[in-house]
Amino acid sequence: MEIEIEKIINLTKKKMNESGAYSREAFEQFADEAVEYYLEKGELTDDDNLQFIKDQVTEMYDVVKETISDDGGIDEESFYNF
Repeated sequence: MEIEIEKIINLTKKKMNESGAYSREAFEQFADEAVEYYLEKGELTDDDNLQFIKDQVTEMYDVVKETISDDGGIDEESFYNF
């Protein structure tokens, strides 16, 4: 696997912040979009275990949820801290 899960999670968090959507469903949708983005960039390929990658990212929702502030939004400092 050439791409780090962390890169997908950070892009997912960025998409959540930009859209203002912080639910689990939004997280999973943006995670799928992030995987597709890295597929298009060539950092992921069909040879990578995409389902495993998506599962790993999805399992991080509870950690990401903790970084959402009371007024909504994800602190950008948390983008690189797990």
